Amino acid sequence: MLVPTERAMAEIEVKKSRFISIAIPTATMDEVKKAVLSVREEHPDATHVVHAAVIGKAGTMYSSSDDREPKNTAGRPALEVVKGSGITNITVAIVRYFGGTLLGTGGLVKAYGDSAKEVLKIVPTEPLIEKSAFSMVIPYNAYTLIKRLFESLSVTLTNESFDISITLEGIIPSENMDALISEAEDIGQGKILVKRLNT
Repeated sequence: MLVPTERAMAEIEVKKSRFISIAIPTATMDEVKKAVLSVREEHPDATHVVHAAVIGKAGTMYSSSDDREPKNTAGRPALEVVKGSGITNITVAIVRYFGGTLLGTGGLVKAYGDSAKEVLKIVPTEPLIEKSAFSMVIPYNAYTLIKRLFESLSVTLTNESFDISITLEGIIPSENMDALISEAEDIGQGKILVKRLNT
């Protein structure tokens, strides 16, 4: 499975109706609700804000809404596209500005499905990897070696603070955590302790 790394936006026009699709990284159903709410706030004049979301490691939790479009003509076709994309932890919100021409049920299904496809083509993704957060306090003379170690273990540094010693916080693929702990101990000759943080 893949997960989106940042927000993306695409737009199509069908018979003068504008369909703006926005892909948003969301890890929980609560985040899905917030994402849809924020899109509504960004587009207060929109005729409809339809959404489709796929959540969970296996991509088995779903959410969708037609937002007053005829039943199963909007959220459902968009959801089928998202489910088929292999991307999870994603919400696709589709904003429609009505252009004056009715599309009919078949036209709506196609428009919402195509709109979801457009944004999924451009949303940046990465493989879904379980990650763990950690912190460590290191002496200044170990800084360069630790930074090199971080690179080799795919660590994303989230915070650095420099005081009498240096405190580093980061996120690492969980499978690399044991290597980080043992290598850091070697570098610091037993004086560098890696603390796991609950995320």
